[in-house]
Amino acid sequence: MHKECLFCDHKQFKLIGENDHSYAIRDKFPVTELHTLIISKKHYTTVFELPSFELASIFDLAKACLETILQQDPSVKGFNFGSNAGQVAGQKIHHVHFHLIPRREGDVAPPAAH
Repeated sequence: MHKECLFCDHKQFKLIGENDHSYAIRDKFPVTELHTLIISKKHYTTVFELPSFELASIFDLAKACLETILQQDPSVKGFNFGSNAGQVAGQKIHHVHFHLIPRREGDVAPPAAH
């Protein structure tokens, strides 16, 4: 545990889910309603430092959260799921976490075609 790390002390948050190696909370600054963070209980800076079993733990919890979101809000038709790695990539808290962002029709303009 890093004393200055916001995500190291998961007991301070209102958890919406957890397993042995990860926990889930709602994002404080959501992109869309029900935007969820899936966070490793152990401190790693980025996803590329995670052992495979911890990455699997995060993915398993994300799938459980996804199912809950779909039950809570039938207008959700898709999800963005990802992790920013490094400050230049947009990572603001340097403790590995994944964003599970519910998407609804018309919530933002579609990405440009390539």
